[in-house]
Amino acid sequence: MNEKMSAYLAGAEPLLKALIQRLGGLYPYVSALGQDSLSMRLGVSKSGISAMEDSLFTQRGFVIRVHNGKGYCEYSFNELNEANSDEIFGEIKALAGKCEGNDPLPSDEPCEKEYFSPYKIDPETLGTGEVIECLSRLRSDVLGQNEGLLDMMLRFSWQKTRKLFITKNRRLYQDILWTNAGVVALAGGEDGVRDYYRPFSGLCGAELLDEITPEKLSECARICLELLSAEPIAPGEYECVCDPDVTGMIVHEAFGHGVEMDMFVKDRALAKSYVGKRVASDLVNMHDSASAVEQCASFLFDDEGTLSKDNLIIKNGILLQGYADSVSAGRLNVSPTGNGRRESYLSKAYTRMTNTYFEGGNDELKDMIASVKYGFMLENPSSGMEDPKNWGIQCMVNIAREIKDGELTGRVFSPIVLTGYVPDLLKSISMVSKEVTLSGSGFCGKGYKEWVKVSDGGPWIKARVRLG
Repeated sequence: MNEKMSAYLAGAEPLLKALIQRLGGLYPYVSALGQDSLSMRLGVSKSGISAMEDSLFTQRGFVIRVHNGKGYCEYSFNELNEANSDEIFGEIKALAGKCEGNDPLPSDEPCEKEYFSPYKIDPETLGTGEVIECLSRLRSDVLGQNEGLLDMMLRFSWQKTRKLFITKNRRLYQDILWTNAGVVALAGGEDGVRDYYRPFSGLCGAELLDEITPEKLSECARICLELLSAEPIAPGEYECVCDPDVTGMIVHEAFGHGVEMDMFVKDRALAKSYVGKRVASDLVNMHDSASAVEQCASFLFDDEGTLSKDNLIIKNGILLQGYADSVSAGRLNVSPTGNGRRESYLSKAYTRMTNTYFEGGNDELKDMIASVKYGFMLENPSSGMEDPKNWGIQCMVNIAREIKDGELTGRVFSPIVLTGYVPDLLKSISMVSKEVTLSGSGFCGKGYKEWVKVSDGGPWIKARVRLG
């Protein structure tokens, strides 16, 4: 693990401090966020080999935020040196003079911390060639043992994100590396092509490749081929046992977006009127935390310099709070929760999820299955969408395994649409397993843009779910 500061940010730090000092003589609050990020995407498939830098998440630059006593303004740039510092100062001063509003001043309590996420193998040092060779070997082996597959696509991506946050009283630095991998199996039959996706993720380095074993790839192939005989499901409401990935999708779509408190400011979230009220079964405890667990959305501080913490959102079925960026928190007269996140230094900070999950309970999976008279085990979610204003969700699930009289029958149904009114779904949760699993293989957009890294998950749950 490399615990050296980014040379780009280290070189800019003295000039950032000087700029903050100059602006601080005019305005009551000034902050600077510096970003140095590198992201790569690699893959192997029938169509060939791909290896490219991810331009969306490879960014270098700075954003200065100023509160002039009334409201905020922000100014982004990617070059800072002795020659242009006066020009940047003048541009920010001109912007700050026009700010209007009634936003309270943010806190600027003294704090100095650094964080370097743990990893064993640096994918940048390992090199593209080594990763591609590993993926190609795995793909060749599994295709050689499963003639029914059309293709097996293997993907690997990583991102290094180094950020420096400075105010008059605060200096925070973090260096974070996450890696993702994904396996997509494709099989064809009379009814068309079926696919099965398995993700791998971690707050780690290229050692994640060790988790992509031949046995796991063979399991992906077997399930994909099994889907060729899947049947369409009869629409209705069923007793369902949801795997941790489906639980995570429910957490993210059903409740994650619904309690982002910038939506409270705009009166676009029904959850605003439910704080302090029951929204779920008393078995449900929900967290959003960049610090309580280690996954791809873990960090020391958010993009507004708020330290991350464990936010308990639902306790025994009661909605305690949402989560908020600092600007929304000020307007709602609550404390910021460490959820102010930017797609990059060029983007606005919004209230965004981090690692969002349900706590575990006391039940065993075998007992959940045994308790179902007729229903399904839901596995392998693919996508979802939510309506925070009316608390409706619609999610896609790839696999529903039939359960009859407490036993799996072997019949498989696909594809599955999961819909419902969020409180009805969460109040129906009647069993919760002990083990909790999170996956950080995806990104989350704010209205199909402003992408940030998130993870979600939880235990196996039993609930009544509307399927179609």
